[in-house]
Amino acid sequence: MSILLIHTGGTIGMAQTLEGFAPQAGVLEDAVEALVAAGQVTGQVEIVRLDPLIDSAQATPRDWLRVARTIHDARDRHDAFVVTHGTDTLAYTVGALCMALPGIDKPVIVTGSMLPLTVEGNDGQRNLLDALRAPATAAPGIWVQFAGHLLHGGRVRKSHSQAFDAFEAVPSAQPPVVPARVPGLLDVREHNVGMLSVTPGPCTDLVAHAAEVCDGLVLRCFGSGTAPDTPGMRAALNRAFRREVPVIAVSQCPEGGMRLGTYAAGKVMRDTGVIDGRDMSPEMAFAKMQFALTRFAGFEERRRFLGEGQCGEMLE
Repeated sequence: MSILLIHTGGTIGMAQTLEGFAPQAGVLEDAVEALVAAGQVTGQVEIVRLDPLIDSAQATPRDWLRVARTIHDARDRHDAFVVTHGTDTLAYTVGALCMALPGIDKPVIVTGSMLPLTVEGNDGQRNLLDALRAPATAAPGIWVQFAGHLLHGGRVRKSHSQAFDAFEAVPSAQPPVVPARVPGLLDVREHNVGMLSVTPGPCTDLVAHAAEVCDGLVLRCFGSGTAPDTPGMRAALNRAFRREVPVIAVSQCPEGGMRLGTYAAGKVMRDTGVIDGRDMSPEMAFAKMQFALTRFAGFEERRRFLGEGQCGEMLE
């Protein structure tokens, strides 16, 4: 098996410096070479380093596209792909890869670590080894390999800021790939997408401002789909609708998702054209919004795309 490992940056390839942990050339390469030499990884592993390396906290849709294009351009030369990435925005990038690579017919395994490979007792060694072994059994699509688990890329989210077992994903019967007749690469451009959480006694001035200046909004709602039904909230969401700014609602709860219409308190969103994101993660909703704004010019086309499942990211 031939694997292309795309090193984008992140904690896994860092070393201690006087200013703190920073990327260091050769850290990841040496670790892979040692695994191959020890016979723990079979087949061929080619490493491509994306320069400049991505600080995951600074990652943008442009970086998502760099990774996706690297995979797409090399798809005929390799059997599988492994991507190393910083954990802070890993879930956003993985969701974007699901959208950017429709019809991908090979496994793409994304991994990282909470501690660098250069630190004793790190989790990077295990995650790297598991990620390089995962393509032997993983189905085609975008996956996250972390802490011994292979997770659905369209449903993954970071659930802990420090623990080695930092990611989780609710399983889905649909694989993490957008169906397509042939593998493709979809463009994504950076749009002004806001993510707002509703609160008791919400600051509706903030929602109103976002409705005026944003291209799209992700609204993180209470529980199974409720928000304060106030004149200010109604006016702000109505303004977004009139400006043809798509708004998608997701739950603040990490599990269970939401259904607009379950409670009367969700009526403000139903009345103002807010899209039901069901159990989609906020990270995936953000990435999907960027693709909706890039791919479609019409308001209703964007709303339809956002409200329909594409790669198992939301329960039907």
